[in-house]
Amino acid sequence: MLQLHIFFAGVVLAVGARAAEPPPEVQRALATAQLQGVVHTLRTIPEACTRLEGRFTGEARAPYALTAVRTSARCQPRAALVDADIAKPSTASGWIFNDEIRVPSASCSGQVAVVGIWRKAAASAVPTLDAQGRVRVYLKDGLDAAAAGRLGELPRYAVGLAVQGAQCKP
Repeated sequence: MLQLHIFFAGVVLAVGARAAEPPPEVQRALATAQLQGVVHTLRTIPEACTRLEGRFTGEARAPYALTAVRTSARCQPRAALVDADIAKPSTASGWIFNDEIRVPSASCSGQVAVVGIWRKAAASAVPTLDAQGRVRVYLKDGLDAAAAGRLGELPRYAVGLAVQGAQCKP
């Protein structure tokens, strides 16, 4: 009975610590456990023309490797992809916690790679309406703005990685 109370106390503490973070927009279950060295796709971000791929390395220093791969040479990105360590996303600075992907290791029980994806919409991405309530886009206006260096900010996605759980021997 005492073990059951200790278990529930641990669950309450974990939930309390998690409550400080906003819940992600995308709710997903735990991903399929992945073997060491096997490359797997985590998510595609079509606006940034990027596919996120990961793999467990088996190294103690960096147990999980995350790479951003361009989806197509012809794809024109409508959003920028940045490192979360550099961008430091937070709800206070206008970022929205978009997705959290949790990938367990099949080779090392208890080890989980956690990929957090934040997004920040650009204010200029929303077109203004004219007097008739319609969006009017004119090529000449866009070309003039580009020539003057007045292009709007692109929406951004920030991707961060953390590895939780026990360190496994290589």
